[in-house]
Amino acid sequence: MNRWINVKSRLYAHIGTFRQLELLLEVHETGSIKAAAENLHLAQPTVSMQLKKLSDAIELPLYEQVGKKLRFTEAGLKVVDTAQQVLGQIEKLDMDLANLKGITAGTLKLAVVTSSKYFAPHLMGAFSKLYPGVNVQLKVGNREQIIDRLINEKDDFYVFSHLPEDIPTNNAKFLSNPLVAIANKKHPLAKQESVTLDALCEEDFISREAGSGTRYAIDTFLAKHGKTLNTRMIIESNEAIKHAVMSGLGISILSAHSLSFTAGNSDIKKLNVKGLPIDTSWYFAWSVKRELSIVAREFAKFLEYDGKQKIAEVLQKNKYF
Repeated sequence: MNRWINVKSRLYAHIGTFRQLELLLEVHETGSIKAAAENLHLAQPTVSMQLKKLSDAIELPLYEQVGKKLRFTEAGLKVVDTAQQVLGQIEKLDMDLANLKGITAGTLKLAVVTSSKYFAPHLMGAFSKLYPGVNVQLKVGNREQIIDRLINEKDDFYVFSHLPEDIPTNNAKFLSNPLVAIANKKHPLAKQESVTLDALCEEDFISREAGSGTRYAIDTFLAKHGKTLNTRMIIESNEAIKHAVMSGLGISILSAHSLSFTAGNSDIKKLNVKGLPIDTSWYFAWSVKRELSIVAREFAKFLEYDGKQKIAEVLQKNKYF
């Protein structure tokens, strides 16, 4: 008997499309329908409808709404696990086919910490011009989120300002990332030619959230000097911190490059603090377990010269400090 005769009665004939599985993984990763829809540039009702179809197909709920959060059911987690395996195999097939075609096709996936989101698109844009047939994907998150993606080998390359200490990686230093102290031009410290670290620590400070690379670097620097900041508020965005500083809510320490890549800095002044800037660098890292596709290998070569030259040109053009 032909074993495919009754295929329509079997689960894999009903479990959903690859797109539904992709949506499911995005919702599981972000923790909300809204965030998943925004990341995938879809309307929330579209995401909800597709996941309802998937839930109907397995005849079990995928998740439950608990307050403002989603809690995945046991069935939902099993589908998530299977979706990761299925889409992982599809991604491997994509890589294998791209290797057969050369660098005229394929996908390049890059995940970067928030502070590097200002230069990463310039790199990917320049690479895309060289290889227009390659699909490029960019994920942005804080340090902990990008580490999680590295552990799960979701991308080709990861950008960190501090490499994970307990995860083995292949990596290469790409660009210096000096962290500078900033204040509103009318702030008392902005009028001083030199500022001590003690004076800085006495002022209201606006900090990045725990888990960000910038926060990690600042905390490490202060610990070495035995100092503690007077943190007034915590904000999960460099851009929002910049505007808080401009509004006179306090001082902060941010990447000099993040200020160079953004507009509207006329009310901000860099403080000449003894011991600063904090010297950090951006690194490209990739999993020691994941085989690089021909596209990823070509991108690694691109970073060595063309990529660095491109960013140097952009930085020089947009230099603020």
